[in-house]
Amino acid sequence: MENRPSKKQRELLSFIDGFIKGNGYGPSYREIMRALDYKSVSTVAVHVDGLIKRGLLYKKDHSARSLEVVREAIVDTPKGSDELQARHAWLVEVVESSLVGYEKSKDKADRDDVAVLIEALRILGLKKEHATLRERFGSASAK
Repeated sequence: MENRPSKKQRELLSFIDGFIKGNGYGPSYREIMRALDYKSVSTVAVHVDGLIKRGLLYKKDHSARSLEVVREAIVDTPKGSDELQARHAWLVEVVESSLVGYEKSKDKADRDDVAVLIEALRILGLKKEHATLRERFGSASAK
């Protein structure tokens, strides 16, 4: 099944992404409704829930203003492309390198950086890599 968003879905994703970049937090459903001229908040909820189910949008802890756009959702490059795979491989190398640095230093700032990078893997949909490095990070933090 094709997981690329439709034009309307990209419009919603782009609004949410731009709002987050401009404000540092996600929009409320009412703000989305007004900005995209939807008729009700429940219409927004239906569209947002659909994007979450398709893996194009993520909602942290089911709390207000916690929507996050999955990066691949607004990029028009197909998921299987060589360029995207190369970018993912590069990111995984950066995270692994940072984890090695943390394992050596045990510095709190390094630990925080590695935690953010590992979470980025999950947000980008690299679930296997996220799980592997998160487990390794947990072991390194416990030592």
